[in-house]
Amino acid sequence: MTAKIPRNFRLLEELEKGEKGLGAEACSYGLEDGEDLLMSNWNGTILGPPHSVHENRIYSVKMHCGEKYPDEPPTIQFVSQVNLPCVDPRNGMVDPKQLPCLAQWKRENTMETVLIELRR
Repeated sequence: MTAKIPRNFRLLEELEKGEKGLGAEACSYGLEDGEDLLMSNWNGTILGPPHSVHENRIYSVKMHCGEKYPDEPPTIQFVSQVNLPCVDPRNGMVDPKQLPCLAQWKRENTMETVLIELRR
């Protein structure tokens, strides 16, 4: 049986990776407020994929990691206007049932996992 990494340790790992730019080149993420001790609210940026209608566009998202993260997925909301099947055009919320990495969430998934899948 493997040990479960506590929520805050996991979020600190993700914060370090996001701040140092160690993740995917086309996605970045970090805390919305550096004073947020619970590390719940995050901002993310996704560069539109090449050779698509989204090429050269920059999309901003807000991510919220609840108390049960990483056992439960974060909620994701686009701040930028985007036309994707998994995004509600009225409020920018990502429908978790429409995005496979959220619908079949695994504890090993990260916010970066979600950003990369949204970029596809």
